[in-house]
Amino acid sequence: MVCDNVIIAMVAVFFAGMGIYGLVAPGALLAPFGTRVVSADGRNEVRAVYGGFGLATALALVLAALDVGTLRDGVLVAVALALAGMAVGRVVSMLLERPARFYPTVLYLIVEAGLAAALLAVR
Repeated sequence: MVCDNVIIAMVAVFFAGMGIYGLVAPGALLAPFGTRVVSADGRNEVRAVYGGFGLATALALVLAALDVGTLRDGVLVAVALALAGMAVGRVVSMLLERPARFYPTVLYLIVEAGLAAALLAVR
């Protein structure tokens, strides 16, 4: 259980980092993908999707690790499915358009698939 919680905590830190970065530096978050965020509405979108979602997901994972109520399995499966969905989206995109380089697309595919598998393994 302690080892399981370490894995859950690692995934929570990943999402918290993404969330904080998305809130603080929305343009910088997307820059590695060659995407420019040039308007207030664009920054709002990045802050909401990457920032708010990332922090909410991190909180849900913390609650799962603490085994609050009956949330654990549901949170772990839901976050694993979200991560797997991101990875599948990247695979589909890579089949349609070859990425220019390993980072960030391929690296994030590996990270997302690995984190999804890790969460399912500790469920």
